[in-house]
Amino acid sequence: MANLVYKRISTDQQSIARQNLVLHEAGIEDSVVFEEAPGTSSRLHPLQRPKFGELLAYARPGDTVHISEMFRLVRGTGHILDVLDVLHRDQVALRIHDGAFSAMDLTARHPRTGELLSTVKFMVQTLAAAGELQRDLQRELTYDGLRAAEAKGSKGGRRPAVRADKTDTVRTAYLEGRSIAALARDHGVSRGAIRTAVADLMPDHTAIEQEEVLAPELPVTLDMPGKVADFLRAAELEPAERAAVDQGVTVRRGQGYTLRVTAVPAVHRQLLARCRPLEGGQGVPAVPAQRKARREYENRVSTLAPTGP
Repeated sequence: MANLVYKRISTDQQSIARQNLVLHEAGIEDSVVFEEAPGTSSRLHPLQRPKFGELLAYARPGDTVHISEMFRLVRGTGHILDVLDVLHRDQVALRIHDGAFSAMDLTARHPRTGELLSTVKFMVQTLAAAGELQRDLQRELTYDGLRAAEAKGSKGGRRPAVRADKTDTVRTAYLEGRSIAALARDHGVSRGAIRTAVADLMPDHTAIEQEEVLAPELPVTLDMPGKVADFLRAAELEPAERAAVDQGVTVRRGQGYTLRVTAVPAVHRQLLARCRPLEGGQGVPAVPAQRKARREYENRVSTLAPTGP
């Protein structure tokens, strides 16, 4: 029986030292260590993380998975129950060495039904729900703060690389024949920042006649299953996609939730395309609950009117 140690940090600025200390004090013998690449987000479902996938492939019945704290492995109720189901299926134990879950046998099952003990399930759901509530409140307060700042005239987002008081200087120099590369060196910014500042002055820029402008799409509100929302929050998104997800409204539904997302149809279709990995493939096992959630969202997106002529 092997001792399998799993480690993860959410950003590459964090240190793994505390996890090492907790696991060292636990006195784990002959351990096999699986450590995620720095910056592996907790929003990514554990069953889709590379190193945890390797751990499950390596594990054999009777092995034990060791982690320092629960949140190093899972985020939210759905993640915990998904992982416990897989570990139970593979007859692998889970040992947590610090935090609220450290005194619990999370893999305990009813001797006759084989299902997770109701008391364990209740404690898991309660503690996980408390963590989700804290994160949701933080997100809501952040959004309210941004709205308040916007009302006072403060704009959010990344500031322009070319300062406003330098824009006219850059544009004049460009018209006088200064190259984009030279301007970027002069002002210590990227070439892309210079191109943005002089975009309407570039030779390939063409004005769009008012009558050629298509009527803009109107935003549509769709309910996105929570498992889809969890995946997308950890994905690389375009600014419009990220804004739609971050500004979504959480609606509790039993043990899970849906995210009420308001966006133009094109953004909904882009978000749907982003979560295609939930269908599995390319060596990544599909999680049935996630695949079902993606198809629910796909059915809702498919009802939107097609764009274009």
